Parts: sequence; C-alpha cells; structure tokens
Amino acid sequence: MQRKFYQKSNLPLFLKQVDRTACTVGPGGMEECSEYRCWEELLPDALGLIFRNLSLQEMLTVVPRVCKSWSRVVSGPYCWQEIDIQEWSQQHSKPDQLTRMVHTLIARSGGSFRRISVSGLPNDSLFTFIADHARSLKTLELPRSGISDCIVEDVARRLSTVTFLDVSSCTKIGARALEAFGKNCKSLVGLRRVMHPIDVAGKICQHDEARAIACSMPKLRHLEIGYMLIATKAVLEIASQCHELKFLDLRGCWGVDSKFLQEKYPGLKLLGPCVDDCYENSFWEECSDDSDDDDSIYSWEYMDDDDYYAIGSDEEDEGIWDDGQAVEGLEVRFYGGGFGEGHAGFDWPASP
Repeated sequence: MQRKFYQKSNLPLFLKQVDRTACTVGPGGMEECSEYRCWEELLPDALGLIFRNLSLQEMLTVVPRVCKSWSRVVSGPYCWQEIDIQEWSQQHSKPDQLTRMVHTLIARSGGSFRRISVSGLPNDSLFTFIADHARSLKTLELPRSGISDCIVEDVARRLSTVTFLDVSSCTKIGARALEAFGKNCKSLVGLRRVMHPIDVAGKICQHDEARAIACSMPKLRHLEIGYMLIATKAVLEIASQCHELKFLDLRGCWGVDSKFLQEKYPGLKLLGPCVDDCYENSFWEECSDDSDDDDSIYSWEYMDDDDYYAIGSDEEDEGIWDDGQAVEGLEVRFYGGGFGEGHAGFDWPASP
C-alpha cells in the first residue's frame, strides 16, 4: 500500500515511514515478511490513540487524505473522545468558525466525548449544544466564554456526569451559575474559577460565589479561585464545608490570610495569595522563532509553497482554516511600558 507524504509535514516520524519489514506467522509456524505493513488492519482504537498525538489541523486536513481507513478513523469517534481545541480557539476569534468546529467534532464523537476544552464560547446556544450531547462528559473547560447564569441554570442538569469544571474569566456568570453547576454535577471534584484582575475591576467582592461553592460542591478536592475578590472568612466557609479539599489556589486573593488558614487546616495544600512566578516567560518561549521543536504548532505557518502542500479535506474542514494563513493587516499592541521584569508575566500583576 503506497502512501504519499509531503516534505516538511508536521507528522511525527512514525506516520511518515511505512515499515517495510512487517512479519507474520505462516501456517508452518515460520515468520513470513511482507513488503508493506497493512496499516488498514490496525484496530481503529489503536489508530485513534496514535492520531491524538497530532495537531488538530493535521487530523482534519492531512490524515484523511492518506488512505480510506485513516479517513474513516478520523471521521469517527476514535479520535474525539477528548476534544481539546482551546489553543486553536484562542487563535480564531470568529464565532462562526468556532461554532462550526465544535459542531463538527462533537458530531464525529457521536456524543461519546469525555472531555471538551474550548476557549471563548461566543453565546449560550453553543453551550446548550454541548450540554445536549454531554452524556459521557467528565471534563468541561470553557474559560473566557460568554455563557450566562440563566442558560447554566437551564441546562446544568444535562451535565450531571461532569467531574472537573473550568469557568475561568467567564464574566457573565456568578453565584447562580456556580450553584447550578454544584447542585447538578454531584460528582464534581475539581473547579477552576480563576479570574484576571481586569475581569473583577469595579466589583466590590465575590463572597456570594465563594458561598455558592461551599454550599453546593461538598466533594471538591481541587479548587482554583485565583484573583477572586474574597476575604479569609469566605475561604474558611469553603474549607469547612468541602471536607475532601486537598488543594486550594489563592494566588492574587490579597484579602486572604493564608497563615491563619494554614494553621486551621494544616492538611490543605495552599498556593498563594502571593504571586511568585507569573508563568516565568513560558508564553514568550513557546512563541519564539528560535525554537528547535520541529513539532511546534506554529511551524506549518512558515513553510514555503515549494516545500509544503496543504492537503485538502472535506469542505467543512477546509473552511475552518480559510483565514488561518493570512497575516496582512496584523496589528500588535503592547501595553504597560515594555517587556521588563515587571511585565514578563503576560500582564499579571505582582504581589502588592
């Protein structure tokens, strides 16, 4: 079986090279070697595990053109038990593109996805669509999304299987939504509700959110509430009612007395409220042009036309990438007076 790969593809080596010495056991007990490995005979589940190591673009546009068996695998549920498009969604701000991508991948999963991670859901209808197909969902990560309290209260009952929830920087929800999540997600053991200082600008406090967490999420073991406007009393309420809590991230919660909290709950691992690292420049290192990582997610954007041929796929997949290559009119703005040490943390403020 011949397969054609293109120069400088981002596919890992195990997909670029076809093993020409595949051996099987013949009728006489002797090993018989064939010229090519029969990849189409590999179980779809195994191929799905392999393909998950590829980038999203490769799975949607390159793999389907390799052969029919691979196309069937990436078109079915084998590759989409975990739908992680958070990085892609941060780079594509058009709501229609994001909506099409979510619809496409959930349809391919057959409603059997166990995790979905997407940033910036543009509206309540897309959140409703996810909830309608969430019968197997365990991990729901929707940071910076535009979901509202009302829609969470309406559809939270369909998310009863969720065990980990990320609603960081979702500025349109508050205590009502958190309470709805807690009451309906009975097995919730992890919550990430990290805010950016800009998200809470103008607010007086978020004690009502802390109270909702304390009263409705008794099985929590992992809680991240960085930069929420809360005081020691609110955190004590959470710790006193969430008896299984093992880890608590309070970075940026300047009103919390961590020393007092640690004395009262010595078995609780605390992080913060002081901010020590601010990502340690990791964001800029990942974007560096000097990176030696051949599998960098950015590398495909800088290939010459002669070296790389963008393989097409189904029309619904190709349309998602329509504007992914254009850099004309790109505007870059830097705030805060440059890139000194005080701004190395991707605009997170230092401890006061």
